[in-house]
Amino acid sequence: MTAHARRQDVPEGLASALRREPWAEELGVEYLELGPGLCRVALSMTISFLAPAPPGARLVAEARERRHGRRAGFYDVTVTTHAGAAVATVHCVAHRVGSP
Repeated sequence: MTAHARRQDVPEGLASALRREPWAEELGVEYLELGPGLCRVALSMTISFLAPAPPGARLVAEARERRHGRRAGFYDVTVTTHAGAAVATVHCVAHRVGSP
């Protein structure tokens, strides 16, 4: 997580746990913005690879909630290079766990 992340929105214990996730460290994941929310479990996910990312490129993923109900939410994710070139799109249907 960087200084750009809004730490006041995320409990420090959760932010700390995210920073220590082995897969995130290995992949170099950097949380630019974190916010409060519910745990979600993917029911289905479709990934469309649009173009290869150049070696060493910094990738940025931006997710948008399209709709949510009591049990399911629908999300679209766009992955671009730091320069803005489209790399992939993801459509996800997720089961909502917990209460708002």
